[in-house]
Amino acid sequence: MPLDPDLAAFLELVAAGAGGGLPLHRLPPAEARRRYDASTLSLDPPGPRLAAVQPIGIPCRDGVEIPARLYVPGPDAPQGASGQPVLLYFHGGGYCVGSLDSHDSLCRALAALTPCRVLSVAYRLAPEHRFPQAVHDAQDAYLWLLSQGAAHDLDSRRIAVGGDSAGGTLATGLAIAARVAAWTPPAHQVLLYPCTSVRQDTASHQRLAQGHLLEAATLQWMYGNYLRDEGDRLDWRFAPLAAPTLAGLPPAFIALAEFDPLVDEGVAYAERLKREGVATELRIYAGMTHDFARLGNIVPAAADRLRRDIAAVLARAFAPGAAHAGKESTPSPP
Repeated sequence: MPLDPDLAAFLELVAAGAGGGLPLHRLPPAEARRRYDASTLSLDPPGPRLAAVQPIGIPCRDGVEIPARLYVPGPDAPQGASGQPVLLYFHGGGYCVGSLDSHDSLCRALAALTPCRVLSVAYRLAPEHRFPQAVHDAQDAYLWLLSQGAAHDLDSRRIAVGGDSAGGTLATGLAIAARVAAWTPPAHQVLLYPCTSVRQDTASHQRLAQGHLLEAATLQWMYGNYLRDEGDRLDWRFAPLAAPTLAGLPPAFIALAEFDPLVDEGVAYAERLKREGVATELRIYAGMTHDFARLGNIVPAAADRLRRDIAAVLARAFAPGAAHAGKESTPSPP
């Protein structure tokens, strides 16, 4: 299928410099973050109104408290004896940009459509905080959720982990870490066009290096800011395809975009999960580019379809009697 015509027109405007300014990889990180968040207002409509959106502070292992946002759906959301199920969500942005605000509409939609609670985490960003800081923040958020979630009416036995792009990498890396450390595992993984490979040398990276929203130069700028050295690329917490085994992970829903440089490594990750016995649902959205989940003003039908697909997956995963991976265990810091 060709590139969606509305996306193609949008990309032409981007290439022509609409909105002014330099591409992200030619900006200082602070300015890149400001520009990324500001663009959200034009790319994505506001999300639905919810019963509540609550600020949360999550204590981390180094004594720093990171902000998070808890999205609470309406009173019709199913309530179990142990509280409501929750999606622990990590935003994308290549570990350098992105925030609670940039993904507010997406998180609101998932909370309303599933319905479930969504906890969105503002992990610390590079280059001020390099690898593995984002990984540690993600793990600390999960352990906090296991130990303190009940105080916020969250069911620690029904936690899904999810994210887009680098956030998807954090989510699936968290699932691997939970297995390694014998923590209570997540019930499900929701991975939107995750980064999974040590190197960006697939056919899709070569074919789609320019002109398809996520530029090769921008991606390498992000990784250059995040990684301490080349050795970090071999760490499965950065490249989950480098993990010795993926067996025993929770079921996964992987959503990819046809015109995304990351599509080949996403397919490779899905295929490996399947080979190692992990129940995996892979969907490639035709005509779409990277980050289309946040392009509700550009491709409203496709963005809405993806959000509804995710909500349907989560509703099944959170249903009473749904099979969840593993048994409960007492969490301890890694």
